[in-house]
Amino acid sequence: MRKTMIAANWKMHLATHEASLLVHRLHQHIKTHRDIEIVLAPTMLTLQPLSLEIDRRRFRLAAQNAYFKDEGGFTGEVSFTMLRGLVHYAIIGHSERRIYFNESLEMIRDKVAAAIRNEIAPILCVGETKHERDARETRQVLHDQVTTALSGLTADEVSQVVIAYEPVWAISTFGGEIARPLDVAEALKFIRYEVSELYGQNVADEIRILYGGSVNEHTAGGYLALDDCDGALVGSASLNYHSFAAITDVAFRMSHQA
Repeated sequence: MRKTMIAANWKMHLATHEASLLVHRLHQHIKTHRDIEIVLAPTMLTLQPLSLEIDRRRFRLAAQNAYFKDEGGFTGEVSFTMLRGLVHYAIIGHSERRIYFNESLEMIRDKVAAAIRNEIAPILCVGETKHERDARETRQVLHDQVTTALSGLTADEVSQVVIAYEPVWAISTFGGEIARPLDVAEALKFIRYEVSELYGQNVADEIRILYGGSVNEHTAGGYLALDDCDGALVGSASLNYHSFAAITDVAFRMSHQA
């Protein structure tokens, strides 16, 4: 049975002291749920101090990004090799990286491979823009993003990957239109189908697929109820400990109703 994951992407928010305070509040308000995996993705600068602060029975850490080369003359970059042992997960291919930093399908593929090589599980973000959605290109976009990112991996390696479906048009940064659970269900089902076509049904049944896109305590239940949804990647709501704790409570209740 796939374990529900609730992941918090803090993006470029919270200095070290502020991040530490938020973790303290989360410790106070989030219970230890063995059936729910809670992942925190703070800024790169705060990963090290937070690794010493978090209760690892409750939380795991994720990097928001890293470079695909293990080492070299790449001023300002941090490699997956440097993060090895510090984080369990790394967010790769987020739409903000694709749009603002021009990350290509090939670069994202190389980052996925680098994460796996360094024993860090990728949280691979995929999703279409509003223009692509209106042009009925959602399936083609998802096909290209999934197949390229996973190319070259073995079935065992793919089973370590978490895929997050984040339609760009539903992210608050880009307008934040609320996605209907029916539309999300179709996309999640297609992503799992793509994995089955590449690596077989057993791997497709094992891989976890999250939904992200303006998820909050009011909308989370509708997405988590979907058959192919194994959790949520939470953006702005994860900066509010009341909201994020409420989302984890919803996930816990729903996992026990299943």
